[in-house]
Amino acid sequence: MKIGPRYKKARYLGAPVFRKTQTQKYAMRLQRKSKTMGGRRGAKSEYGKQMMEKQKARFSYGVSGKQFTNYVKKALITTGDNGKNLLSLLEGRLDNVMVRAAFAPTHSAGRQMVAHGHIAVNGVNVTIPSYQVRIGDTLTIREGSKKKVIFSKLDEDLKNTKHPNWMSIDEKTKTIKIIGKPVSETTDLLFDVGAVLEFYTR
Repeated sequence: MKIGPRYKKARYLGAPVFRKTQTQKYAMRLQRKSKTMGGRRGAKSEYGKQMMEKQKARFSYGVSGKQFTNYVKKALITTGDNGKNLLSLLEGRLDNVMVRAAFAPTHSAGRQMVAHGHIAVNGVNVTIPSYQVRIGDTLTIREGSKKKVIFSKLDEDLKNTKHPNWMSIDEKTKTIKIIGKPVSETTDLLFDVGAVLEFYTR
């Protein structure tokens, strides 16, 4: 998925949706920009605000517009809370699981990791980043990939990252076990999931 200049995109969206924009360097750059630009932008319409939330959501998870629309449609026809349904679908993507488990630093890295065949699900190599994990799944690094450079700092990353409670990680064997339904706390989100759903149901 082509994104373009991430600093510029994050500044437009008003949220640090990319890893490189979640740094002190970006925060300082944003502060300098705000001083020079001032309040040039006018107030957005309700539609414009909802569109912005949709963009924040899809960039947060690194998915294309078409993919995101399909996730929303599926969430809307699934019984239960539509917002939770959508977040579960996004969180349950295999590339996102790699990020949440600290196996990959970004969604693009997670997507590449999966696409290149480095990850196995229940012993079977999976090369589809959008693959949906299920409760009971066991995720491992392919034997031939364990010494790859992309995993060279994994021990350190696992110790310094708090993973969500719907997964358990064996740091010694580098094994991920899905023990619950993938969810995301709304307080941790960079977007308003309610506004996203309103955009698609208006």
